[in-house]
Amino acid sequence: MHPEDRFNSLYSCSVYKNYPYANMSNPRDFFSPPAAGIPQKRPSNQHIVIPKAATNSTTSSVATNVAATPQIITSSSSISMTTCNTNDQRTSKDYYFDSYSHHGIHEEMLKDEVRTKTYQMAILKNRHLFNGKIVLDVGCGTGILSMFAAQAGARHVYGVDCSSVIEQARQIVAKNGFQDKITLIQGKMEEVDLPVPSVDIIISEWMGYFLLYESMLETVIYARDRWLNKNPYSPGLMFPDKAIMFLGAIENSSDRIKTDRIDYWENVYGFDMSPIKEIAIQEPIVDVIDSKAVISNCAPILTLDLLKCTKENLSFSTNFTLEANRNDYLGGFVTYFEVGFTQIHKPIGFSTAPFAKYTHWKQTLFFMEEEYCICKGENIYGEISCIPNSNNPRDLDISIKVEMNGKNSSLRSSMNYRLR
Repeated sequence: MHPEDRFNSLYSCSVYKNYPYANMSNPRDFFSPPAAGIPQKRPSNQHIVIPKAATNSTTSSVATNVAATPQIITSSSSISMTTCNTNDQRTSKDYYFDSYSHHGIHEEMLKDEVRTKTYQMAILKNRHLFNGKIVLDVGCGTGILSMFAAQAGARHVYGVDCSSVIEQARQIVAKNGFQDKITLIQGKMEEVDLPVPSVDIIISEWMGYFLLYESMLETVIYARDRWLNKNPYSPGLMFPDKAIMFLGAIENSSDRIKTDRIDYWENVYGFDMSPIKEIAIQEPIVDVIDSKAVISNCAPILTLDLLKCTKENLSFSTNFTLEANRNDYLGGFVTYFEVGFTQIHKPIGFSTAPFAKYTHWKQTLFFMEEEYCICKGENIYGEISCIPNSNNPRDLDISIKVEMNGKNSSLRSSMNYRLR
């Protein structure tokens, strides 16, 4: 199959049917070279297509008038806010924020060009949406998205982050001449009091491993409900506003990840450490797999509309059906997600799939204890459930139930995992 035909067949019914990839002049360049074994298409009963949002030529001028009443304050002004807890008051959220204080994690995210350039293009190619508007950046980190919004003509940008990296972010904002346009506030979004009654646009890079890990989306939902403009003639915008997570079957070898990370414990310098293997297999592995390791179609298991979803939607249970696209040995499952900016003039997005260009989110892998012979055309029926862990809501408890009745093997299994 010609590479371009493979691209068309694979994504003709995906989230990207209605818009191109953001960070490449040729959307086909977004993908790594295709390889044998990549699923050719998703079954028609499993398609999920994100429609292109309608745009209104009067939105910009109307929203500007609405936003003109709040008094804007600069970063040197006084803001009512809370600070993060001291050591004797620390919660799991505080340790989460601490992890974002180190520059290394921000370096990894900034160097992820798929991520950063998509946001950059979504914002700078839509200056008509940002011009004169009030913008809220949830989890602003180093301030990169806030500065994109200021470049696009935002009247004022408020960035909120609880980690201490915001101290460097304030210096970065000043060094780049945005100190009068961007106000950075250190505190938890749920406890911060902004000096404006509402904002016109919320931007945030909230996605985690398995899309939902670390639960930052709940904070974004709070910010949307509390601060986003609800004027019916000029409704507020979310950047991004759509997300879909997919699940597919993978072969047992999977680039030797299972051998190196799980089976390793069977013989460690001649010693049997298999009790640790029993723990290791219950934890999903975040890693990059070769596209050739995917042996089935990839089915959507979660669809989120950021303008409407609630925190209750972050706990989910979904049935799925996978069809093997070749004879192989089933060893587990892979999940990845796609994100879309569909409220803009020309919707764009990106994918974290194993057959797309690398992102720092990689893929999330769920291995089974045994391998199962599977033939081309045979179906795997399953259910995946996900809830926040009761002790630490930023961790996820995930269960996968699967059933298969094949020519050479049968499978009925229920597996429990914890992503932490």
